[in-house]
Amino acid sequence: MVLPNARLEHLAGGLRWAEGPVWFADHQCLLVSDIPNNRILRWTEDATTIFRAPSGYINGQTRDRQGRLIGCSHQARSVLRTEIDGSITTLTAQYDGRRLNSPNDVVVKSDGSIWFTDPTYGISTDYEGGKQTSERPAAVYRLSEAGQLSMVADDFTGPNGLCFSPDETRLYITETGPPFVAAPSCHIRVFDLSPDGESLCHSRVFAAVTSGAADGIGCDESGNLWASAADGVHCFAPTGELLGKSWFPQWSRTLPLVAAITAACSSARAQTCTPSTPMFAACPAREHHRAAAASAQCG
Repeated sequence: MVLPNARLEHLAGGLRWAEGPVWFADHQCLLVSDIPNNRILRWTEDATTIFRAPSGYINGQTRDRQGRLIGCSHQARSVLRTEIDGSITTLTAQYDGRRLNSPNDVVVKSDGSIWFTDPTYGISTDYEGGKQTSERPAAVYRLSEAGQLSMVADDFTGPNGLCFSPDETRLYITETGPPFVAAPSCHIRVFDLSPDGESLCHSRVFAAVTSGAADGIGCDESGNLWASAADGVHCFAPTGELLGKSWFPQWSRTLPLVAAITAACSSARAQTCTPSTPMFAACPAREHHRAAAASAQCG
């Protein structure tokens, strides 16, 4: 899972709460959200700088098939997209006439659809973007490439991190319970995708971390699931069997690329044996858009 000679590298510190790491391989930079400080940082081998401040209390982030940055804003209670020219577009902010809660984590499927979780964590206190009134229960949503929003799961109390299996036949979602509950039910659930790939079915508990609760998750090319935990990162086989743990000195919260981890107040990386699944599928005709997006967003 992890190379025997791999060492844990500390990339950056001084963050109050690190979330939403997303790797721009075409520009060799990592974006990380520091939620309480209302900013997104940009890490390179040379320096860590401020990418955007204020950020809108962005939590989870990813990239779409054109290489554009997709982010979950607690403050705006919406899913945002950074365009190639650097402008910001609101993709969705309400469902069935009522505002979303605080979109938390997001992933883009190969068909261009955007899937995201919407718990109440970001509006429960002033710490993550401002205390606001919830207008609807926590849920999981799918935003089609055409802009149609549909609810795909409504039986979570605290949906959190999510990721697809490499073949996109499964969607994994972490359940971390409602806020301020002493002993919430925490586990990782897995769903099968419907034949048309637009809805979920056959929900079941996949696994549970044995220390704390899973937050961010990600799959590698072999279909193994890597999950953040209170004592580091846990790796599960596609069957749900725990394969092993990688220990980290701070609580690791999110894990988008397997090799880059954001702990509670800093970022780190470690070399794994199996590459992570790509954030978006290869599309040669769009390579120039990716380069332009990387220039606008990480330049």
